[in-house]
Amino acid sequence: MKNNTINVKSLLIGLFLLLIVTVWFTFRNQLQSYVTSFISSQEIVENESGVILVNSEEFNQLIADDTVFVVDVHTPEQTHIPGTDALIPFDQIPQYLEQLPEDKSTPIAVYCRSGSMSARASKELSELGYESVYDLDGGTNAYKEQQVSVSLLPEKRALGTVVYGDVATTEFTFTNYMPLPIKITRVSTSCGCTKATVENEELGPYESTTVSVSFDPAVHKDDTDLGELSRTIYIETDRDDYKELEAVITANVIKE
Repeated sequence: MKNNTINVKSLLIGLFLLLIVTVWFTFRNQLQSYVTSFISSQEIVENESGVILVNSEEFNQLIADDTVFVVDVHTPEQTHIPGTDALIPFDQIPQYLEQLPEDKSTPIAVYCRSGSMSARASKELSELGYESVYDLDGGTNAYKEQQVSVSLLPEKRALGTVVYGDVATTEFTFTNYMPLPIKITRVSTSCGCTKATVENEELGPYESTTVSVSFDPAVHKDDTDLGELSRTIYIETDRDDYKELEAVITANVIKE
């Protein structure tokens, strides 16, 4: 009698375990089917709109490529991600067509603060015929959580032909794209013919300032600054991880 009782209990336990396993596999298969269906539906929407949604890391890799045109569509204006090529309000794309690349095969990377404005702008850019439009998922709110930088951009500016005796001017942008303040401690250049000044020496988190540069090839009153040449601008800060940043100007100096 005792053995029969044990066998019944063992049988019941076995059936219970079998039931659990069966329910688990059924649930897992249904979950996998749902996930696959969801991903497929997202891919269809993405392909139909022509817009590729990218995360912060993917976006950062994209904009490192000089052939990618980067657009901030947020309104009101925010501190731009370093390397941004244009600011175009998300709801005024047709009014700013002259700022966009003429070549519709040019990759365009679009962002705003949260992702809602860029989604609308990206869709419109795709409808205008741009073949490769990338939208930053989560906007700068998400980007700031993963990407930290201090930059002086562009890295190089070509002044073109400068006539000896004239003074050429240009500007660079120094951006503090991190959640901590930074102080510019020194601004210098590689030659006395080039002067550089900053608009603001102390920047809060995610602030930028203009670096104004002037180039006077006649300052030495000789021919040392004739022909093809380059000069470097140096910006030093109080941050050990961003102690010194550089940018370059180039020019072809001629006498008339």
